[in-house]
Amino acid sequence: MNKVKRAIIMAAGLGNRMHPVTLTTPKPLVKVNGKRIIETVIDGLIHNGITEIYVVVGYLKEQFDVLKESYPGIVLIENPYYDKCNNISSLYVARDYIEDVIIVDGDQYIYNDKILSAEFEISGYNAAWTDEYTDEWLMTLDDKGIVSKCSRTGGINGWQLYGISRWTASCGKQLKADLEEEFAVKENCQIYWDDVAMFCYPEKYRLGIFKMSKEDIIEIDNIKELAKLDSSYEKYIKS
Repeated sequence: MNKVKRAIIMAAGLGNRMHPVTLTTPKPLVKVNGKRIIETVIDGLIHNGITEIYVVVGYLKEQFDVLKESYPGIVLIENPYYDKCNNISSLYVARDYIEDVIIVDGDQYIYNDKILSAEFEISGYNAAWTDEYTDEWLMTLDDKGIVSKCSRTGGINGWQLYGISRWTASCGKQLKADLEEEFAVKENCQIYWDDVAMFCYPEKYRLGIFKMSKEDIIEIDNIKELAKLDSSYEKYIKS
């Protein structure tokens, strides 16, 4: 059994689909029923004994200083490429910390912090089984539980990928090298960092999944979904 030693929270994005709220507040810092989205991630990590936490910031980065008041051990890492590149740039700037790590998107509202467990068997992503159609990334496993393929455009009857992943020391070293090759050498800056292991160099990785339920987490993609969770935002979607 492997154990996570540190966490990287990805929180540098613009959050364009949650305008107008994110015009003045970074999406991870948006409050849902009084609690910032990213705080559900941080609290969950700490509850699982993961206290070495790095938060990659970019858009309105100075606002993240507020987290240090409640979580003084957090380290903020600036991504200077956040407005020009996709999120491969965020993991690139945090690449020195991707051994024995859990990587989490900071804009996910965590309801069940057991999905952030520090113990894991094999590198890979949190995933929930879906019989219904999804347009999210959908993974297929072989008979040994290893990811055999992944669809970027979704589908049915597969394991839906969520923005939580764990990487062993050896896989982290490989991921760091491949990130540097794609981002710094090839200047391939418009892809997701997940593309590196899943599509750019799949032959180098043997990935499994960490099973969870859809109800354990909510990915808030737009202002309407935010308003469904917190009625105080309904004013932004009324005509």
